[in-house]
Amino acid sequence: MSSIRPNTDEVNSDVEVAKKELETWKSKVEKGDDLKSRLIVEKLDEDEAKAKAKQEMISWIEKKDKFQGDFTQSLSSVQDKIEKFAKCKQDLLEKLRRYQAELELKRAESTKLEQKFKIYAQIPETEVRFNTQDKKECDDDSQPIRGVFTIRQRSTVPLQGGQALVTFEEEKVASQILKIAKCSVSCDNKSVEVKPKRITIDPVVKFEVHLDVSRMDLNVCNIPPSMPEERMKDRLEMSFSRPSRGGGEVKRVDYDANTGIGHITFLHPGVAEGLVLRGSYYVGLDSKVNVQVGPIYKHKLRKFQTFSGSPKRTLLLDGIQDVTDEDDLQDHLEIHFQKPSNCGGEIESIKYLSRGKAVQAIFCEDLQHREE
Repeated sequence: MSSIRPNTDEVNSDVEVAKKELETWKSKVEKGDDLKSRLIVEKLDEDEAKAKAKQEMISWIEKKDKFQGDFTQSLSSVQDKIEKFAKCKQDLLEKLRRYQAELELKRAESTKLEQKFKIYAQIPETEVRFNTQDKKECDDDSQPIRGVFTIRQRSTVPLQGGQALVTFEEEKVASQILKIAKCSVSCDNKSVEVKPKRITIDPVVKFEVHLDVSRMDLNVCNIPPSMPEERMKDRLEMSFSRPSRGGGEVKRVDYDANTGIGHITFLHPGVAEGLVLRGSYYVGLDSKVNVQVGPIYKHKLRKFQTFSGSPKRTLLLDGIQDVTDEDDLQDHLEIHFQKPSNCGGEIESIKYLSRGKAVQAIFCEDLQHREE
């Protein structure tokens, strides 16, 4: 039996090829192991980074939740403050409206009181005669002209239609009538119900006006601003120093360019008085200008007194119906309240006003003096 022996060279060649392939695969396996190890390391690094990122994310989420809670709390606190401020603003606005209303009431009251104490009077021009004069002042012409005026306001009471004012000669009669709530007055075949009331008089004033009119000084108005102040003073001094035009030696000149008013002080008395009587004077500026001249005076209010109260002998009859004409009804009222059987007495004066009318009753000075 014969056997076939392989070729040794071929076998060796195959072995060499197998060794090379084995080396190749070993190299590939090593590279694969290296790659695997590197990938495992990278995976571990990635896992660590992932864990770290997850931890950071959890931390940021916690911070976010904390910030969200803080924001919500701050927002709630701010909203509470806004509501408090809004309520405070509303309260302040309400207080402001209330204070404004109170202020308006106070202003109205102040205006009313101011009107009460204001005196409006048209005093006609009249000659004033001085009965006495101090001898020392008479010898000194430089002293001002002095005057004292006493101003006294008369008491007034508004009398409306359907009312009457009655003044009795005795106080006790008025007191007796005031104790009666309602009086029945016979008028022909009719009866009139009358309500007696006490009168309250608004406060009135009395004061003195002390007036000093200078003999040496003159007030100059309506001076046009045509030149500088110092130059204007020089022109005024030159103009008012001319005796031929009624002037005299000037001691001092004051001038206000903003108001156009000057103040001339003469050295001797009498010059200012003469110019005041003229009322105007020509001043030489760039051209002749007619200016207004007047006195310079000082005034003081002294001995200011107020009076108020209720008349003791005068009372008001209210609620009277017009059952007949005004004069006839007034006569019936006078007859009724003169009778002692009706608690009445002698009447000094009476005034009835029919409905639809209104007057201001003025108390005479002697009556005021007796009843204050």
